[in-house]
Amino acid sequence: MIRLYFVNNHPIILEGLHSFFNDEHDIIIAGEARSGVGCLKFLMHNSVDVIIIDTCLPDIDSVQLCANIRMEYPAVSVLVLSFMKEERYINSLLQSGIGGYVLNTADKGELLFAIHSVYAGEIYLSPAIRQAMNSERVGVQKKFPPLTRREKEVLSLISEGNTNAEIAEKLFISADTVNSHRKKLLAKLEVRNTAMLIKYAVDNNLLV
Repeated sequence: MIRLYFVNNHPIILEGLHSFFNDEHDIIIAGEARSGVGCLKFLMHNSVDVIIIDTCLPDIDSVQLCANIRMEYPAVSVLVLSFMKEERYINSLLQSGIGGYVLNTADKGELLFAIHSVYAGEIYLSPAIRQAMNSERVGVQKKFPPLTRREKEVLSLISEGNTNAEIAEKLFISADTVNSHRKKLLAKLEVRNTAMLIKYAVDNNLLV
């Protein structure tokens, strides 16, 4: 089951999201917040898998909120739902570690596909956004992979041949969290396995 959480300051949109997913057999709506602070407070005591976040929040900049979630809760995938199409802003969100960006003109089918994609560790962009940004986004990822400090630590330990259990012991985190970091690294760097991950890291001087 995918535990889904909403962060949006607009009651009508929240109502629509609830109606979209209430009857999905593999999705549980874990809750909602109308502010970034409310979201972070909820995450302190509750587990979620995917968060759908609006870009216009009353208290916290959405890029900073996504970065905070990525740092503190790496197993959580963030899907941004917005009307904004500005490439610089979307790149900032991608670098903060979001799993996907969906235009608010998306239908239920696309939203469901996006949710399952980011839950699986993939990066999803609405077709219109992907078409406009594809060449630039690929260039950004190849030159400046948006890796967090923890992801860089995990990547370095993977390159040394450590198992998930060994990395967990060294970093004082769970093996499940390490595995989540590993999946995120594969998705972000667009490689299929650990060998390709290490080769990419070496070729692009990420092991420093």
